[in-house]
Amino acid sequence: MSECTHDCNTCGGGCGGGSGAPVDFRAALAPESKVKHVYAIMSGKGGVGKSLVTSLLAVAFNKKGYRTAILDADITGPSIPMAFGVDGTGLDVTQDGNLMIPVESMNGTQIVSANLLLRNDTDPIIWRGAMIAGAVKQFWSETLWKDVDYMFVDMPPGTGDVPLTVFQSLPVDGIIVVTSPQELVSMIVAKAVNMAKKMDIPIVGLVENMSYFEAPDTHKRYQIFGESHLEETAKEYNLGVLAKLPIDPDVAAMIDAGKAEYIDTSVLDKAVADIIAIDSLLDKTKKKSADTQ
Repeated sequence: MSECTHDCNTCGGGCGGGSGAPVDFRAALAPESKVKHVYAIMSGKGGVGKSLVTSLLAVAFNKKGYRTAILDADITGPSIPMAFGVDGTGLDVTQDGNLMIPVESMNGTQIVSANLLLRNDTDPIIWRGAMIAGAVKQFWSETLWKDVDYMFVDMPPGTGDVPLTVFQSLPVDGIIVVTSPQELVSMIVAKAVNMAKKMDIPIVGLVENMSYFEAPDTHKRYQIFGESHLEETAKEYNLGVLAKLPIDPDVAAMIDAGKAEYIDTSVLDKAVADIIAIDSLLDKTKKKSADTQ
């Protein structure tokens, strides 16, 4: 939901007549699709590992027996297909030609990504913002999502067109903010928090990637990118810490080899438990609201 904050008489936008009344911009799923919960993985900057966290969350929930999906909203920098070792040969349309069928990973995670639509995965996507935002909406509303329990949306960096489109067009249950252990973490989180407040979407918690390196022989931890400031930042914004992911060359190698589903995701067990607990409360609230109507 969003509020109209301008004079519609000057733009003809038809978004509430400038009355300030809430306007629902959400795009409808195809009638054949079903998605229970949607979580957006975002950060205030690039290079922190959003795609890695998105992939591992989908794998972690899949291992718990949930049906998972990834909507790769990073249109110009998609990396999800590579992580799961899939290509566009499985992407198809239904018989009536209206809906895309997602590619499924080996363990059944449904994936839609711009790279799956390209003739060559190294071809650049040179589109303006409006086209990119339109593609994200199509990925949501013109795809046959089959009984998805948890969908994770891999966002591009920052707070521009695509995040705005995702938050306005998709029924996002919550945001997971990915950070790195550097001094600018507070600024990264602040940007995400401020956008989440404006869009009236809760932040579930923080995931710190590249938090430390653990020597395989001594198990001593080294903070290669500096001392973590995650706890104080989380406290400042009243947020929870979901996980701290180590620098692990084996994980990087498995992602590069398309074997994300072989990675040990136990480091995300707390994140999974926290998200499931939140969803349990959401489901009860929705049921109570439906019963009273």
